[in-house]
Parts: sequence; structure tokens; C-alpha cells
Amino acid sequence: MEIIKGAGEWARPAAGAAGDWVAQFEVPDLSVGTYCIPAGGVDDQSPHTEDEIYVVTAGRARIVAASGEAEVGPGAVIFVPAGEEHRFVDIKQDLALLVVFGPAYGSRAGSRA
Repeated sequence: MEIIKGAGEWARPAAGAAGDWVAQFEVPDLSVGTYCIPAGGVDDQSPHTEDEIYVVTAGRARIVAASGEAEVGPGAVIFVPAGEEHRFVDIKQDLALLVVFGPAYGSRAGSRA
């Protein structure tokens, strides 16, 4: 067992950064991290080579993906399959996301996004 400290907690990105990604745990089959975007910020990520689950722990925004879009807030759980274009827009409140990748982030062929 391991307690993953800080996972999903809001942290202000560095000055001038669009968002802040912090990897907090990794084994070959999955990884966990936190992605934070300030209110009014821009999500500049590109599609990943791994399946992904987001758990919104704080904030409000809209997620837009090739398969649809939805308003999200605390408690929302979102699945995005590998390779699907997606991003968070209309970030109304500081957004904190617990992110789970399966398999581990960057472990499949291709570049890290």
C-alpha cells in the first residue's frame, strides 16, 4: 500500500505557465498525477498515447473532446481513450484534476503529450 500525498490538490502553476502537471506515482500499468489550470487559463495539452481518467477535485470548466463536451465540477469522473483530442475550456474556477493513466503515462510508443 502507498498513500499518494498531494494527488488531486490544487497548486497554482508557475508564473507564465498555462497549467501545471505533476506526476505523483507510477508503476508499469498505471500512473497518477495532478493537473491544475487557473480560472481563465488555457489547457494546451495534446492527445496522449494512454487511456486516461480525470477526477475533478476542485473548480468548474467544460471539457471538449472529439466524442462530445460537458460541464464538469467537483466529483465528475471523465474517461478519455488514448489518442482522442480533448481539452478543458471556459475554466470558471481554479481547476484541479486527479489524473490516472493506464498504462503509465508515456509508456506506449509515441511522444509524451
